[in-house]
Amino acid sequence: MALEEYKRKRDFKKTPEPEGNVAPKRTERFFCVQKHLASHLHYDFRLEHNGVLLSWAVPKGPSLDPKTKRLAMHVEDHPVDYGEFEGVIPEGYGAGIVMLWDRGTWTPETDDVDAALKKGDLKFTLNGYKLKGSWVLVRTGGRYAGARGGGDRSWLLIKHRDDWSGDLDITEFAPRSVKSDGDFEDILGDDTPAIWQSHRPAKGGDAGAMLATIIERAAKLKAGRGAGVGAADIARTKDTKETKDTKGTKDTKGGTPRKDRRARKRNDRREQR
Repeated sequence: MALEEYKRKRDFKKTPEPEGNVAPKRTERFFCVQKHLASHLHYDFRLEHNGVLLSWAVPKGPSLDPKTKRLAMHVEDHPVDYGEFEGVIPEGYGAGIVMLWDRGTWTPETDDVDAALKKGDLKFTLNGYKLKGSWVLVRTGGRYAGARGGGDRSWLLIKHRDDWSGDLDITEFAPRSVKSDGDFEDILGDDTPAIWQSHRPAKGGDAGAMLATIIERAAKLKAGRGAGVGAADIARTKDTKETKDTKGTKDTKGGTPRKDRRARKRNDRREQR
């Protein structure tokens, strides 16, 4: 059964992830990339094929630079319904925050996808919001640095040189969701950030530090919404803190302290008298 491993790993009484079934074949093939902050931050790259989403975990995310080969670890197939999932997995397998980072359609550059997968060399074209053009997934046999698990699980995701390639870091340039236009704190803020203060999926390392910051921001966002404060105002808290000492003392046009300008005006009035 195509989704047996997916269902075995999850308790659907506890996770909001879709249980899903094998979907009928469609003319257009869906693809998505989900940014997933769990025990480690990674990007889940998914291609629709034979009614499921073939899935690879890409630790550093896709790169538009053809010279950069990104490790992609093959994981269990996911239901097609999962391609629209964005939210918080509170506990268990994959516990963390899932963002729908990119989505669109894909076209294989081969007549036989199954044969290409078996060979370990799948070429395809993406038409997403952030990822476009020609790509390839190449199986490495676990010989690539950083690969764990080895065997057939270790692949490389590589961009082909075309009009859509370049040295722009797309993960830094476009970090937000294509579904909600939110970031991790916005997604968590719509859920229950308070329960994660003592039950964090990631407690140590870079992911733990990132999650601690996100929990704090999400709590402020949620509190702000309850008080009628705009999310954008809460998000600017850091900027406000950095500028509050100079706010009201500098003229934005000329850079002249306002207290000096007021003193000059008083002197001018005295002279006119």
